[in-house]
Amino acid sequence: KLGLYIKADLENVTDLVPVEDYEWHFKIECTSCHEVDDSWISFNQQDTYDMNSSRGVANLVMRCKFCKRDLTAQFEPSFKVRKYDAEQNGKFQQIAQFDCRGLELVDFQPRDSWTAKGVESGTVFEDIDLCEDEWAEYDEKSGEPVGISNIAVQFKKEK
Repeated sequence: KLGLYIKADLENVTDLVPVEDYEWHFKIECTSCHEVDDSWISFNQQDTYDMNSSRGVANLVMRCKFCKRDLTAQFEPSFKVRKYDAEQNGKFQQIAQFDCRGLELVDFQPRDSWTAKGVESGTVFEDIDLCEDEWAEYDEKSGEPVGISNIAVQFKKEK
């Protein structure tokens, strides 16, 4: 199992989370030949596919384009996607967990369709685009600037 952790500097917002049908974009490395695919590979929680070499389904089923080994990844069913909380601002927090077979997730690109909430006002900000690794807006209710910046990603093996 592999945990996805992010950290970010949140300004006057909290509860940063991708939308429910979010398309997650990763760089992957084959655990057999250790080649990293140049392409960003995407999958989501809603779509499942039959595994080629065994029973069951996964959110991502593909073959390594270098050694042709079967690779699968799925969201860990027992782990609900978590919100990034302003109380842990600037610290790594786990937001998702994956069960990976034949591959390692080595990078994550946040991209678009995140939501967050104003700390003081409770204003919900939707369609947050993190493609540029930052976002800025103005909270009319609180009269405060809001923003997200300095996004970093790491992966950790989980039990």
